[in-house]
Amino acid sequence: MMTWSTFSVVFADHNGNPGKHKGHDKKKEQPFKLGVEVLLDEEKELIEGKKVGLITNPTGIDQDFNSIVDVLHEDDDVDLTALYGPEHGVRGSAQAGDYVEFYTDEKTGLPVYSLYGETRKPTPEMLEDIEVLLFDIQDVGTRFYTYIYTMAYAMEAAEENDIPFIVLDRPNPIGGEKVEGPVLDPEYKSFVGNYPIPLRHGMTVGELAKLFNKEFDIGADLTVVEMQGWERNMDYDDTGMSFVAPSPNMPTVETAFVYPGAALIEGTNVSEGRGTTKPFELIGAPFIDSTELAAELNDRNLPGVKFRAASFTPSFSKHAGELAHGVQLHIIDRKEFNPVETGLYLVKTIHDLYPENFAFRSENSAGISFFDYLIGNGWVREAIEKGTPVEEIQKEWKHELKDFKKVRRQYLLYK
Repeated sequence: MMTWSTFSVVFADHNGNPGKHKGHDKKKEQPFKLGVEVLLDEEKELIEGKKVGLITNPTGIDQDFNSIVDVLHEDDDVDLTALYGPEHGVRGSAQAGDYVEFYTDEKTGLPVYSLYGETRKPTPEMLEDIEVLLFDIQDVGTRFYTYIYTMAYAMEAAEENDIPFIVLDRPNPIGGEKVEGPVLDPEYKSFVGNYPIPLRHGMTVGELAKLFNKEFDIGADLTVVEMQGWERNMDYDDTGMSFVAPSPNMPTVETAFVYPGAALIEGTNVSEGRGTTKPFELIGAPFIDSTELAAELNDRNLPGVKFRAASFTPSFSKHAGELAHGVQLHIIDRKEFNPVETGLYLVKTIHDLYPENFAFRSENSAGISFFDYLIGNGWVREAIEKGTPVEEIQKEWKHELKDFKKVRRQYLLYK
């Protein structure tokens, strides 16, 4: 498998006020259309008269909130044959990490095969009689969000079973220009990081599909149905669409923006806010002094973000039922905000302030912590423990990120 040795590009912004975005005042040249809308309006011949397998979840909707499952099921020109559910399931009812078994969809009567149960890759039995596989799921622009690997595994299965694979493209909700973080070391490959891409990749699912297919030799018969009217410097608010939570702990666009960095807290004994109404925006633990932590982080003057001292009691996950103290991240300017850098400062500052209480999650038999899988290597954790400044840590991944940028450029579909 190839590896890439930064990427520093500026993307569209948000000032915290709906509809006000610096740097993107021009009108869109054409009305915004999702890949699913382009498929049904202009490229329906790709699925007409064919037995269709559909990989989707509650985000698989058009701009009128019609589910692609229901639209295709009710279309006489399309034979929707089977559904395939990623993590959290087709209807989105499962929590993170919950295994979803085979079942029958109550509304359509269609079989639903789990791609987050005993198998994460469709088996030949699951694909019996399928003539084309569709993928329509909203991604959030972060390497460790598992849906993009569900897509990649399904592409592998499609290639092995001679089935065309179609990706219905959707926006990257945190923009298509800014790219951050270390490129995954293949030795730390997992379902939260299957390919050497950066933490924040700045690509749409369709663009990722093309990159995965070519650079990692999947070789599927791939078609990407592109969006219309989407530009790289747009974030999700620019599309005019309402945000549908792609998973239970990804309720808002704001969550998606903080996720590439704040989710690194999952690799520690500090709560990342699961079990609250602000997952990944609330960070804390019983041993933290919230006022001290907020002051220390605000003193860093990190771009585009402020930290407010906060206390909360998670209803589940880490520190469930305990009063935790910490901070809430408030994004002041989406354009300036660097989530990966912010996440590193969060982890390092808590580590430095509370060395007797803070801990990374324990290592497995191979000496790898869950934090390592999230960050995509083992050296960042070691650097934090040695006291290496965040600025120096970030310099270490610049060359690989720059190399990835060159490769990425070949697969971009939008200006």
